[in-house]
Amino acid sequence: MNTAVNRIVEAFQTLTPASVETLDTLYAADARFKDPFNDVRGLPEIQRIFRHMYVNLENPRFLIRERIVQGTQCFLTWEFHFAFRRFKQGQAQCILGGSHLVLNHEGRITLHRDYWDAAEELYEKLPLVGSLMRWMKRRSNS
Repeated sequence: MNTAVNRIVEAFQTLTPASVETLDTLYAADARFKDPFNDVRGLPEIQRIFRHMYVNLENPRFLIRERIVQGTQCFLTWEFHFAFRRFKQGQAQCILGGSHLVLNHEGRITLHRDYWDAAEELYEKLPLVGSLMRWMKRRSNS
């Protein structure tokens, strides 16, 4: 499975709008993808999510930091670098997170579950909502 994980890591770190169309080399046809905003099944829906990423963000890219592989499962920690298209244009952003992947016997992903803190990593960076989120965080910590 280490070979499959190496291939997956390389693919995510070099992902482009064009390579979204070749995600069938990484994902099983009926794979499930879940993150704080999505819970979908099937390759077309997974591709839709990645296409949407390229429409809404400038220069999105993943940097895989660490990996743990055990049998047919792995956990990847990553940095997601991007800039918003609609506000704070050109200002570099980074979200830290992790992905739990389950692979089939062919080394294709059957489950991709992303874990990241949407409140801290995204909402606090948005206008208006960010101010409210930071205020709520301060109130809950006092």
